[in-house]
Amino acid sequence: MESKGLQPMDSEQLRENAHKMVDFIADYYKSIENFPVLSQVEPGYLRELLPDSAPNQPETLQNVLDDVQAKILPGVTHWQSPSYFAYYPSNSSVAGFLGEMLSAGINMVGFSWITSPAATELEMIVLDWLGKLLKLPEDFLSTGQGGGVIQGTASEAVLVVLLAARDRVLRKLGKNALEKLVVYASDQTHSALQKACQIGGIHPENCKLLKTDSSTNYALSPNLLSKAISDDISTGLVPFFLCATVGTTSSTAVDPLLSLGKIAKNNGIWFHVDAAYAGSACICPEYRCYIDGVEEADSFNMNAHKWFLTNFDCSALWVKDRNALIQSLSTNPEFLKNKASQAKMVVDYKDWQIPLGRRFRSLKLWMVLRLYGLENLQCYIRNHINLAKYFEGLVAADSRFEVVTPRVFSLVCFRLLPPNNNEDHGNNLNHDLLDAVNSTGKIFISHTVLSGKYILRFAVGAPLTEERHVTAAWKVLQDEASALLGSL
Repeated sequence: MESKGLQPMDSEQLRENAHKMVDFIADYYKSIENFPVLSQVEPGYLRELLPDSAPNQPETLQNVLDDVQAKILPGVTHWQSPSYFAYYPSNSSVAGFLGEMLSAGINMVGFSWITSPAATELEMIVLDWLGKLLKLPEDFLSTGQGGGVIQGTASEAVLVVLLAARDRVLRKLGKNALEKLVVYASDQTHSALQKACQIGGIHPENCKLLKTDSSTNYALSPNLLSKAISDDISTGLVPFFLCATVGTTSSTAVDPLLSLGKIAKNNGIWFHVDAAYAGSACICPEYRCYIDGVEEADSFNMNAHKWFLTNFDCSALWVKDRNALIQSLSTNPEFLKNKASQAKMVVDYKDWQIPLGRRFRSLKLWMVLRLYGLENLQCYIRNHINLAKYFEGLVAADSRFEVVTPRVFSLVCFRLLPPNNNEDHGNNLNHDLLDAVNSTGKIFISHTVLSGKYILRFAVGAPLTEERHVTAAWKVLQDEASALLGSL
């Protein structure tokens, strides 16, 4: 019986349909400014629009794309919109898309060297390239005892190094010491650290998030860390892991790496640096100073999929001692044994991560680096920082608003000042302003809370954002603020 519709894989069908898909995606980007940035649908909207079971017979690609246009896109929050200013960016690019497309086309599962040698070797090379652009210590390069590996997210990166650090200590002290192990970070550290502790069996009370405040611009105080470590050692606990952040989620605070690293080293603590967002900026010489002290770290992470034009997902992790990861995460079942691995001639990235399977993610990072080049990537970063400076100036010029924390990269933290300095009312006021602004569909911003104050965050970083989009966003904020203040 002759089958209908698409074959599982037919090169001519691929050619025909992929052209249609590329046209659809290109048209999406051409018209992306016409969509509400934040999806305006209600929960459960899609169930009302789609059948309750899959079709028995094949449908045409055109029918599917028509449904995407009419039913799926209204439920999409458009992260690539030039008026997207929430959270942190998740960059797409032509180069990143082409790399993703090629990776999907080859569709191999490169968990060990033998399953696709090019995937492993390209990943080693391209992370050495990126490490050199960041001027990371040579200890982090694949030519030494360390090396780089692409994880899915920064959450996976912190988990694998926490497990490596945990097991390194337990091999010395015995597995019964688990209940004594202590992790340190600031209260501005990403919640991924707490999840890693939960997965790693660290007792919740031993995940110590040390308080920060405006006196240090919300960076972790070395004195506070030293005291916490001393107090814990005196009660028989075992400090083993410190996570510092360069560019915290709330306000882009930068922890003092050099001072923290020396404290960690003196106490035999694994020192991890999370630069998921801000690491990209450090390819620019004028911003490299923010990771000074990284030479003291045992591991370093940045997300190329945030601000480095590399489509999600692509989180780069470097370690000084690859064996620490391998000892913690390696398995060696009979069906995976092969001559190259048994002779320890190669890297098998399955032993550097949580899952076994892995995608050919280095391909898109390699294409981004080659098709844009360092100078263009630096210009891209600098442009966003300049746009953030421009927005910061607009906020500062309106006496109804204030800039809350010093702008370091391309995030501006600000708020609408409450009438009569009523702080309780100020939090409600800014919450209402956020809702009002996002409900327009014209822009999308997000919030945080610092020192008990509800703060608005304006993160510049979408690939298509220009000055006119920042200007238009500020007008929306001003108009909605006027409406709120006028109703009081």
